[in-house]
Amino acid sequence: MFSNSLIELDRAHLVHPVASYRTHETLGVRVLASASGATVTDATGKQLVDGFAGLWCVNAGYGHDSIVEAAAKQMRELPYATGYFGLGSEPAIRLAAELADRAPGDLNHVYFTLGGSDAVDSTVRFIRYYWNARGKPNKDQFISIEQGYHGSSTVGAGLTALPAFHAGFGLPFDWQHKIPSHYAYRNPAGTDPQAIIAASVAALKQKVEQLGAERIAAFYAEPIQGSGGVLVPPKGWMKAMRDVCRTFDILFVADEVITGFGRTGPLFACTEDEIVPDFLTVAKGLTSGYVPMGALFMSEHVYQTIAEAAGTSAVGHGYTYSAHPVSAAVGLEVLRLYEGGLLENGRKAGARLMAGLESLRDHPLVGDVRGRGMLAAVELVVDKERKTPLPAGADPARRIFDRAWQNGLIVRAFANGVLGYAPPLCCTDSDIDAIVERTRQTLDETLADPTVRAAMV
Repeated sequence: MFSNSLIELDRAHLVHPVASYRTHETLGVRVLASASGATVTDATGKQLVDGFAGLWCVNAGYGHDSIVEAAAKQMRELPYATGYFGLGSEPAIRLAAELADRAPGDLNHVYFTLGGSDAVDSTVRFIRYYWNARGKPNKDQFISIEQGYHGSSTVGAGLTALPAFHAGFGLPFDWQHKIPSHYAYRNPAGTDPQAIIAASVAALKQKVEQLGAERIAAFYAEPIQGSGGVLVPPKGWMKAMRDVCRTFDILFVADEVITGFGRTGPLFACTEDEIVPDFLTVAKGLTSGYVPMGALFMSEHVYQTIAEAAGTSAVGHGYTYSAHPVSAAVGLEVLRLYEGGLLENGRKAGARLMAGLESLRDHPLVGDVRGRGMLAAVELVVDKERKTPLPAGADPARRIFDRAWQNGLIVRAFANGVLGYAPPLCCTDSDIDAIVERTRQTLDETLADPTVRAAMV
């Protein structure tokens, strides 16, 4: 009765993110009740391996008492402190310093937000301020990448290049532009890494020429495109794009909301890519999803330009919950856990995950396996030679998710038949093996789907 009443209350009142409201009303909610390590339990008692860490975010895993205690201690001592009026709190100050110390290059200045979307939104405001301060107000055009994701705020959703985030919302804005993705599995340039990099460089230069370098404010890129299907660029891609931006005096924004905090191995994927962006955005793993928090890092030259231009005037951008002391206390403890063994365990678990998923390449439906660390994808096709996607009639996003759920596994099932993986860094060998085994079982059941079988004839 408890579970059923929650389902009805959910139908009547709770609006879910990125959902068909009518479909959700029909199917009802699956209520999660508890979790520990990499395992979640629903309200019926069913246990599942969380192969997606919530929403790419519970990097440390569930049930760390030390994180809970850090939050509780801070709530007892100082549950809230504003950053306005020159005020602050010890946890926020310490977290900013610890993060700046670990960030690539001269990303020394940290502005805290509630999550990834408003971190990206904040970069747009700071970038506009920066170019006005430089006496170049005409630099007001922004470029991002097809199949990229940069949040669901009004501005960020325009930088995002996924149709669902534009339809019905009047997006993107006319100052938001896109270039093709590096999407190696389906790149017109072929599969050669250098050809893919060259094609992306040419596309960015062509867009710069089309718009005029004197008009372009910034370029946004994820080290790995997450919500676009876990699209991994060739090694050297980020560096090549960064070099183009430097040539044309364009600010480079690395969106690490998904890739940050051990997801690909190190704390920041940009260190692997050997770049220092002008801005870097994070969220998700910053607090391991235990409480809301995001952040953006500003490079030294950006911060100094804005500070000098403002002088004694206020820079008019702020949030009530920026640098929230409870979130910051959690962030400090999560950082301690990462460096106390979770990053290393994540690297080992990531190698096992990739090897396990690679073993699925022989399956009739598997067209591609890709990933880096604990961030991976398996792309399904009905014809490997032609790379023909699963038919829309197979309803991959719903049916594959449902099959995996029944098999005791949570993965991200994209509408185009891509399965996304982002397990917690705390995963044991048995957790990883269960993810792979249950994926194979889910693939076998998908292969038996009459709609899929018909498409393979």
